[in-house]
Amino acid sequence: MLKAVCGVVFSLLLGSVAVTQAQAAPKKATATTKKAAAKQAKSRHKARVAAKSGKQTKSAAARGERQQAVARGRTVRKVVVVNGRRKVVYQRVAARNAVVTPAVASAGDLAGLNRTRDPLELKSNVALVLDQSSGNALLSKNADVALPIASITKLMTALVVLEAHQNLHEVLEITNDDIDREKNTTSRLRIGSRLSRTDLLHIALMSSENRAASALGRNYPGGTPAFVAAMNAKAKSLGMVNTHYADASGLSSRNVASASDLAKLVLVASKQPLLRQYSTDTKYVVDTGGHILQYANTNQLVKNPEWDISLQKTGYIAEAGRCLVMQAKVQGRPVVMVFLDSKGKHSRLGDATRVRKWLASDGQHATRRGGNAIPQS
Repeated sequence: MLKAVCGVVFSLLLGSVAVTQAQAAPKKATATTKKAAAKQAKSRHKARVAAKSGKQTKSAAARGERQQAVARGRTVRKVVVVNGRRKVVYQRVAARNAVVTPAVASAGDLAGLNRTRDPLELKSNVALVLDQSSGNALLSKNADVALPIASITKLMTALVVLEAHQNLHEVLEITNDDIDREKNTTSRLRIGSRLSRTDLLHIALMSSENRAASALGRNYPGGTPAFVAAMNAKAKSLGMVNTHYADASGLSSRNVASASDLAKLVLVASKQPLLRQYSTDTKYVVDTGGHILQYANTNQLVKNPEWDISLQKTGYIAEAGRCLVMQAKVQGRPVVMVFLDSKGKHSRLGDATRVRKWLASDGQHATRRGGNAIPQS
């Protein structure tokens, strides 16, 4: 009997233990799952931290690279997003500590011409506007002072070429002799380029191509010295008493003239149909011998429908400032405009526009009275 009771008790104890273990198993499994999940979450967190750190390191490195590139002034690689897609681009950065070359004072400023004031508040140190029909000066500002004229020189270059009656279809070659050793400027015309004389004339007038002008002078009978002599002889014959030419391109600051002299040149040059056409074309394409180049006019006013320009030429070197000569019609009346030593890239065009608007209003009345609209200075 005792054994039977003990067996029953033992069986009950075993059953209780089994039930307890069975009940504890899910809890243990749950704890293990939670522990594993926490461990995985911790691992993922570490991975994210590491990735973020790596990105920051890469970003910092990229920033450092860009900063060094800025200091050196070179090209850097950047990743940008375009339409939702990543794209690698290369951007040129300028050196922060680049040496700034001091501005060269123009000859007009050195002569004190910038202290001359006028009612139109022109930015040009020198200005002259002539009524072509009467020859009257409608506006005159330092008009008899000889100053460097830069590429306005090319207008005389073109006139001498045409009056020499050289073969305009003859093919000329650009050589090392046409390299600018005065200002060290560059050119789109490569050494060895071959163009007709008429193409060289075209881009010299329209786009102020220096090597084209040099080649025109160099291929004159007697070479460049004889050509420059012919330019000065022509200036003398036109009564340009304050004018002197030193080269065919205008790169030398020794090419000088007064506004009054340049007005005489414009009046004569405007009688040449080819000079009128070439100087006012907006675009022109040349074949330099297998290499096609498209040129544009240096004077934006030729594309402006408010202007009626028959002849024009621009010029710039530091000593001359921004220069412009034009033969144009304002409300049907032909006028000659000369602006020398203007300050600012577009200031000469602004001065011309200011004068055109003035001529269309007050200038008309002053002309009818037969006097100078603006007193000469």
